[in-house]
Amino acid sequence: MRHTWTRFGLPVALTAGAAVLGALGTRVDSRWYKKLDKPAWQPPGWVFGPAWTSLYTLTAIASGRVQGRLPDEASRTAFTRDLAINLAINVSWSWLFFSAQRPRAALLDSVALEASTLHLIRKAAEVDRTSAALLAPYAGWVGFATVLNAEIVRINPTSAKH
Repeated sequence: MRHTWTRFGLPVALTAGAAVLGALGTRVDSRWYKKLDKPAWQPPGWVFGPAWTSLYTLTAIASGRVQGRLPDEASRTAFTRDLAINLAINVSWSWLFFSAQRPRAALLDSVALEASTLHLIRKAAEVDRTSAALLAPYAGWVGFATVLNAEIVRINPTSAKH
């Protein structure tokens, strides 16, 4: 197994960077967002911060475990690339939905994020089932967020033209 810092450092840096960049694009206090109709089953706003903090933490831990179990540098590089792509898709959702006010485009992004997350789980499961299990809540939350995004688009047809 690789040294702890080596295998966890990059996943922690990537997930922390994604958390910061995503937060910068999130505008829950914008007039546009406040005016959107939201489904009654949308969680209260305070849930999202702790949920994402937990999910990013689990993702970093799972990714570090995977890094320590992959057999060679090429495999580690490929997994890191897949993680970075996943996190870039994740960050872009906040910017598409809140900053660009394009919920339809954000919905497509969310579908791509779910596919990317399921891909990470599959790759993790090949070397460490615990890591795959640690990533499962991420896929569950993204699936829920995709349904929520779709419902916001549906009940706000004029605000969701984009």
